[in-house]
Amino acid sequence: MHRFNAQSLDLMHLAGSDRVDRPKVYFMTTIEGKSIAVRHERIDEASAGQRIDNYLLRIAKGVPKSHVYRILRSGEVRVNGGRVQQTYRLAEGDEVRIPPIRVAEPTRTAPAPAGKPLPVVYEDDALIVIDKPAGKAVHGGSGVSYGVIEQLRAQRPEVRMLELAHRLDRETSGLLIVAKKRSALTALHDMMREGRVEKRYLTLVPGRWNNPLQHVKVPLHKYLTAEGERRVRVSEEGKPSHSIVRLVRRWRDYSFLEVELKTGRTHQIRVHLTHLGFPLCGDDKYGDFALNKRLEGEGLKRMFLHAARLGFEHPLTGQAMSFEAPLPAELQSFIDALGAAEKAHG
Repeated sequence: MHRFNAQSLDLMHLAGSDRVDRPKVYFMTTIEGKSIAVRHERIDEASAGQRIDNYLLRIAKGVPKSHVYRILRSGEVRVNGGRVQQTYRLAEGDEVRIPPIRVAEPTRTAPAPAGKPLPVVYEDDALIVIDKPAGKAVHGGSGVSYGVIEQLRAQRPEVRMLELAHRLDRETSGLLIVAKKRSALTALHDMMREGRVEKRYLTLVPGRWNNPLQHVKVPLHKYLTAEGERRVRVSEEGKPSHSIVRLVRRWRDYSFLEVELKTGRTHQIRVHLTHLGFPLCGDDKYGDFALNKRLEGEGLKRMFLHAARLGFEHPLTGQAMSFEAPLPAELQSFIDALGAAEKAHG
């Protein structure tokens, strides 16, 4: 085992069908005055392992899904000369026939600045594991111009593919996997869906947590607030979720916990612990806001949640891998101050 420590898309078909019960339909399809012919794309290593429908949606951004699935069903898209189902996974060297398409001119956005190099815990030809700082979104959107993945692409323009294998909340620090090959990304997604990736987090909550080990299994439901903000609540209409909580250390007024995720629902740890009466220190969505304000004055200026450990088999080699990231300095210093204060008060 290796162990590492971190210090108007407009899609139009040209030929139509030869069936007699349906007339041929022709569209004039041009870009900058040039007619578009049928495209033949050779699948490279970066795209290998991706489903054909997802591949088409990726190269034809903005086109309605219904159009993509229509040309798949009609056989206008072919792989190695034959028709394929939408679930077909592409292999390196496959030749994909794509009917004429016209892609809307992409919105021009300023490139993400390369910025300060992100802390890399591990890297090989298939993946990168980074130690994400708190306060940085993993990707752009929802008012964020760019995030970790855009910054990483700016720092490594020579890498053909960089895609997030999973996500962390903006205020959560810690271990994050980025795939460098489509086959690795697909395998990682399969492992996560099947519960074969170990994910452990460290958090601090107010109050005295009693159980050395506790399983939390409640359904979680995602919804939008009146302001359009994404939230999660415990609800019978939600999806199953499972966390394992272990007590690491306890003080008079606080408990230091390790939480292992068995499922990966949005805001799972935050909602599970709040549901049990132990909101995360510094959580500005589900936490105790009066406590958060007081903690900020005492030096804790962020949510206390850190992705501390990852364990999984390498997506391509099957080799067992384990990664750990220590608490960031601002969290460790707050823990140290808690211990010192309690010791001083006897």
